[in-house]
Amino acid sequence: MHIRLNFFIFLFLLSTSILAQQIKVSYSSSAFDGVFSGKVLLYLSKDGKTPKDLGIGLPTLSCFSIEVNQIKPNTSVLFNDSAISYPVKLSDIERGEYYVQAVWDRNTGGRNRNIGNSVGNMYSEAVKFNFTKDPNKEFSILCSEKITGPIFKETVYTKELKAPSPLLSAFYKQPTTVDAAVLLPKEYYSQSSRKFPVHFIVSGYGGDYHRYSDKEQMSQPLDTTACITVFLDGNCPTGHSTYANSDNNGPWGDALVNEFIPLLEKNYRCDGARLLSGHSSGGWTVLWLQANYPTTFAGCWSSSPDPVDFRNFQKVNLYADKNMYYDEKNELRLDATIAGRIPWIYLRDDYGIENVIYRGEQYVSWNAVWGKKAKDGSPEKICDIITGEIDSLVVAHWKEYDISLLIRNHWPELKPNLDNKIRVSAGNHDNYFLNQAVELLEVEMKILNANFVFEYYPGDHFTLNYLEYKMAGYTFLENKYATWLSKKSTLKE
Repeated sequence: MHIRLNFFIFLFLLSTSILAQQIKVSYSSSAFDGVFSGKVLLYLSKDGKTPKDLGIGLPTLSCFSIEVNQIKPNTSVLFNDSAISYPVKLSDIERGEYYVQAVWDRNTGGRNRNIGNSVGNMYSEAVKFNFTKDPNKEFSILCSEKITGPIFKETVYTKELKAPSPLLSAFYKQPTTVDAAVLLPKEYYSQSSRKFPVHFIVSGYGGDYHRYSDKEQMSQPLDTTACITVFLDGNCPTGHSTYANSDNNGPWGDALVNEFIPLLEKNYRCDGARLLSGHSSGGWTVLWLQANYPTTFAGCWSSSPDPVDFRNFQKVNLYADKNMYYDEKNELRLDATIAGRIPWIYLRDDYGIENVIYRGEQYVSWNAVWGKKAKDGSPEKICDIITGEIDSLVVAHWKEYDISLLIRNHWPELKPNLDNKIRVSAGNHDNYFLNQAVELLEVEMKILNANFVFEYYPGDHFTLNYLEYKMAGYTFLENKYATWLSKKSTLKE
């Protein structure tokens, strides 16, 4: 009797859970005239008017995903409490009015960092729903829009370069290019026979070289030396490629060095000097490129890089700690702070939202660059998404991308071509504690007697873009250019 009663209670709770809140989502044939299999995402926000474009933080975001198979246009799929969710299941969201959008992820490849803005995806314009306590309330969304790729409009000083990549095309099994904006200095036209050094700027996570489209923006000098600026954003299907060769993303580093750069130097008057700078994920990228291609680049300035020593991965020691979410006192680990002190976001929350938004976000991006492929073809995860337990087998593969470890293990062979070429700077109160990994790297480089420059400035991850900070970096790069010119002159003699 008790077993039967418990069974009926279970069925009742299950049925009320399913009926508690549901949203039907379909797409029109005008958006995609084909059969869809894959994941559908639902984004809700009380204060963000285009929730599909939001990330965790402010404005607030709730998101949900479901897997569907062989869905035809104008056929509805159902979102209810069985959907993967963040931060709570659909029936548990706070009551009230929400802006709501849905996206069907076709994952067509190419520059598809953010699912909500990936080319080819079907989506709905934001609609406003009022979620009440009525358990029988249903909502419907029709996705009649299709995301199209941006078109770069060239001007006198800003150009687009899309370098065909046989290496990446073979990896992705479809035509793939390495793309960038090229900014020319005013001297490029007034001194028609002059050749220029190239300053490669690598964007942080979320950047897009199309920001220079249709702009008459000349390249800024290194310090006083006119140069050609190449803006690389690193966008790829899983997030930021960081121009590192990886199991999940393919040979982005080799494609940049062996395919993009030769085409750049063929099309523009470059003198052969190549200098690097970047902030955040761009900061990690330029340090990685300089260390792995030390003769290709004449120097790099790395600003507030992503973790450069995995013994301090945003205060987590990946080699010793057991859990990504909780510290040894069983307290939640912070992912982001305000000014390095005031709690903002916890690691558990960031990983939770990326369990729903499963590609293109920051931690998924790191998994893709530094990890191996899982059996299902997705990047292996550094930790269990529910418990936060760190996977030591995944860490073993990540070790290959620990820049501090790379330099320490290979310093004798790296020293002749890497010494004196690196400058790393960071804010004293980085929101993501990235300065702490930089400090650890500095200690190790001093042990090696490596001639690297380390400097720390007032500010956090987002407030370093002031004149003193920038000019110190550009002066360093100009000095590296002067060194390159001197060596070139010596070789000619």
